Amino acid sequence: MAAPAEVKYEDALRRLEKLVADLEKPELDLETRLKRFEEGTKLAATLLKRLEQAKKKVEILVKHTVGDATLEPFDDAAGGDADEDDSTTK
Repeated sequence: MAAPAEVKYEDALRRLEKLVADLEKPELDLETRLKRFEEGTKLAATLLKRLEQAKKKVEILVKHTVGDATLEPFDDAAGGDADEDDSTTK
């Protein structure tokens, strides 16, 4: 497998999900479990880093788009509320 930094986010997430599923199998020996756990922790760290980078990029884009307005942290739960806000201002 390619280095975690070179793998697409979605591919890394699928691989992490597979590793978790493998770790739940009772027939795996300890050495295999340790290797899968190590790979999983590296992937999890890479995925977290990419999410933080994406969050910063969204904040930067919002800052550039809005101009001097205050920068608000990215909140993925707010994504569905945008349509509701538009309907109340019309």
